[in-house]
Amino acid sequence: MLIRSVELRDVDAITDIYNGYVTGGSATFETEPVGTAEMRSRIAGISARFPYLVCEEGGRVAGYCYAHGWKTKAAYRYTLETTVYLSPDYLGRGIGKRLMRELIEACRRNGYRALIACITAGNEASIALHTGLGFKQVSHFEQVGRKFGRWLDVVDYELLLNPGDGEF
Repeated sequence: MLIRSVELRDVDAITDIYNGYVTGGSATFETEPVGTAEMRSRIAGISARFPYLVCEEGGRVAGYCYAHGWKTKAAYRYTLETTVYLSPDYLGRGIGKRLMRELIEACRRNGYRALIACITAGNEASIALHTGLGFKQVSHFEQVGRKFGRWLDVVDYELLLNPGDGEF
C-alpha cells in the first residue's frame, strides 16, 4: 500500500469513487455525478494549495483524501476542512485511517491550526474514523440537506493540531 500525492493520472479513479457516493449514498450532498473534466479542475485547484493524498494498492486507487479551505475570510486561513473517500472494494482495511493520519501530519507540518470534518449524521463509519483520530464533535445541524427524498443532518468534528501553541 502506497500513500502519495495526487497525480493527474488519478482523475478517472477518483471520479469513479466519488460518483459512487454521489449516486449511492449521502456522504456527499452533491446530487449529480461529476464529469472527469470537472474533477480534474477540482483536483488541480485543491492540490495546488493544500495536501491531497491518494492510497494506491496493487496499481489501483483505493481511496483519497484532501484538505481545503474551510471558510473564505482571512481569519480562517489556519483552519481546513477534510474530505476522505474510499473505493467500496477497500472498505474496512484501515486505509481511511492511514490516509487521514498522513493528511493530519501534512497539515500540522504546514502550520495549520484546526481541521474540520463535516459528516452526514448517521454515517457511523466516518464518525468512528474521525473520533478514533481524536476529532471531537462540535456541532449538529438539523435538516440542512435534502437528498433521495429525505432531510439530512450534518455534524461537524474538529481536531486541533497544535492546541495551546502561541502565535505562528
